Amino acid sequence: MPEALLVACPACSTLNRFPRERLTGGSAGKCGQCRSPLFTGHPVALDAGSFEAHAQKSDIPLLVDFWAPWCGPCKAMAPQFEKAAGRLEPGMRLAKVNTDDEQQLAARFSIQGIPTMILFKHGKEIARQSGLMDAGRIESWATQALR
Repeated sequence: MPEALLVACPACSTLNRFPRERLTGGSAGKCGQCRSPLFTGHPVALDAGSFEAHAQKSDIPLLVDFWAPWCGPCKAMAPQFEKAAGRLEPGMRLAKVNTDDEQQLAARFSIQGIPTMILFKHGKEIARQSGLMDAGRIESWATQALR
């Protein structure tokens, strides 16, 4: 029997079983609950309610951009983070957390400056990087951190 991964739906955060071999096969799959695609190639907006499903329960590594709408470097990095999501998914989920709206999450992870990216695997922080990065550097940093 093929090994199944737990993957959180980007739309409703429901956990879905997804065959590991389909990660590289280009098959996106759909959520069993809401029927949305499990992989969209775009960052997912997370809040306190959806964060746990994606960071701790999903088997897919999660790269989170902690940002705020008033932050100039955050605005400049947003299209780069979007581009990186298209290249890194489905092997890694990219997500954004608005620190103005989710102050408890920002405090929980001691976010001192923004933008700050944190890479999680099975709920554990693997790596952290602050400051503006282009898509290539985001991809390189994240993939090296997972090795």
